[in-house]
Amino acid sequence: MTTTQPVTKVATIKADGVDVFYRTAGPADAPTVILLHGFPSSSHMFRNLIPLLATRYRVVAPDLPGFGFTTVPAERNYAYTFANLAQTFGAFVDALSLSRFAIYIFDYGAPTGFRFALSRPDAIAAIISQNGNAYDEGLGQPFWSQIEKLWASGAQSDRDALRPLLELPATQWQYQNGHPQPESIQPEAFYLDQALMDRPGNKEIQLDLFHDYGSNVKLYPQFQEYLRSSRVPVLAAWGKQDEIFVAPGSEAFRKDVAKLETRWLDAGHFALEINEEQMAEWIIEFFDKHQVFAA
Repeated sequence: MTTTQPVTKVATIKADGVDVFYRTAGPADAPTVILLHGFPSSSHMFRNLIPLLATRYRVVAPDLPGFGFTTVPAERNYAYTFANLAQTFGAFVDALSLSRFAIYIFDYGAPTGFRFALSRPDAIAAIISQNGNAYDEGLGQPFWSQIEKLWASGAQSDRDALRPLLELPATQWQYQNGHPQPESIQPEAFYLDQALMDRPGNKEIQLDLFHDYGSNVKLYPQFQEYLRSSRVPVLAAWGKQDEIFVAPGSEAFRKDVAKLETRWLDAGHFALEINEEQMAEWIIEFFDKHQVFAA
């Protein structure tokens, strides 16, 4: 007897003047898990994880503005900052009437999710951080050194120096670097990311976000205070070979999180690729152990 896997549906909803594309699966009345992607990906990175979690939960994965299939009308005059990504995310959960949920944060999804948590700490039932950083120790060098130059100078020359990070070799590197079997990662993942990033005007959006990422680092102490004061359970499931958000960033959660579990994947930055079944198992076990959704 075979078990029917939940079907993932796609939809678009207006939130904060933005047409937010999202993927969803699972019973509408089940506890909710929201999956937040990073650079340069989209909800597509969760394509295989969504149905695994949807056997137990309502799973929702939006594309943030500037990524995936979310579209921002020109008349919206959207400023691509992490404060605005968090604002749009808040409008998105309101549009779906989601008041309390667990959140999976990866890469850019981490500052987006943490900024939201600062404003609505009671909304977050638990955090799964997959290479989602909140500590200086997690900023891998030399990867961040050139970006840090842009934070300090704001100079066009330093902005232009980052343009190679927006091309296919760099996108492919993010997926394959540190992975023990890079040939097992299906190429459509990084080709889709690149095709969407190659749309007219999108690379300037990505450079704006590189520049603004420094504002997240300034908020790290507030993120850490939130972790201490909220006592939110955290599962840190990290690709231990990641050179962007390095392993000490995962270990640093121990300083502030009362209910922490750390798991390691033999992988790099996009550690979820081909590890979806392991990740789903860890998440479900973590939620059950800590009674995340207990009434």
